[in-house]
Amino acid sequence: MKVCGFSFVKNGVKFDYPIVEAITSILPVCDHFIVAVGDCNDGTRELIASIGSDKIEIIDTIWDPALKEKGRVLAAETNKAFDAIPAAYDWCFYIQADEVVHEKYLPVIRTAMEEQISNKSVDGLIFNYTHFYGTYDYVADSRRWYRSEIRIIRNDKRIRSWNDAQGFRWEDARKLKGVFVGASVYHYGWVRPPKQMQEKVDESKKYWLPDSKHIQTINQSAEEYDYAQSIDSLTRFRESHPAVMQKRLQQLNWHPELSEKRKKFTVRYFVLYWFEQLFHYRPFENKHFVEIN
Repeated sequence: MKVCGFSFVKNGVKFDYPIVEAITSILPVCDHFIVAVGDCNDGTRELIASIGSDKIEIIDTIWDPALKEKGRVLAAETNKAFDAIPAAYDWCFYIQADEVVHEKYLPVIRTAMEEQISNKSVDGLIFNYTHFYGTYDYVADSRRWYRSEIRIIRNDKRIRSWNDAQGFRWEDARKLKGVFVGASVYHYGWVRPPKQMQEKVDESKKYWLPDSKHIQTINQSAEEYDYAQSIDSLTRFRESHPAVMQKRLQQLNWHPELSEKRKKFTVRYFVLYWFEQLFHYRPFENKHFVEIN
């Protein structure tokens, strides 16, 4: 069994993406790793090269600013990295620049890949998601945040990254069939100092249509991002973070005032939220995959 990791990044230094932590968190289960580095001059390419692993291969790309509908430039960059993976690899392990896998999950991930490699009915492996928000102590838990997604796919180039690169589908838009790994991806994309978060949000507007739901949800006109303004529900995180994230935790220097008790829902979403909390099931959930047993 041969495994190739892949990712993409642009302005990783400027916007303080944990791209090094993302790559190194799954590097132990990868035989090779391809990173598509977009056109930028903030030292991102040098940062990736500084990891110093002979497993890592960098390809240079240019982002297409015309691909704004549904954030499709992100999928285009994902596909560039995926398409660069040689046919010799069986599984392709995708991780975004703000996603990290806890080291405690690596043995179960490797086992799952080994167990499913001969099961041709399985297109990919599904991970649960933990979305951190504001600081490393809070997790966003409302319906706005996807609960799970496929992050390991077969090396079949008919599989394509979809829309804003949240998930994958077949090129004819059919959903992938997958099994849950029993592991989580930790998403740190919404953990930054408020000023830097606002700069990152402003930059992201270049790659979305201005009337898109995504931009309407995150848009603020301020010098510093107000985390409390744009969140509808939070819970406290009481477990451990990955070892590769410990340096970032020690450097934490912002403390936005956030509340676990405050819930900003319409009546419909209030009912759906508490239904999910009670029964651990999310009705009307939109997924890119079909779970199989």
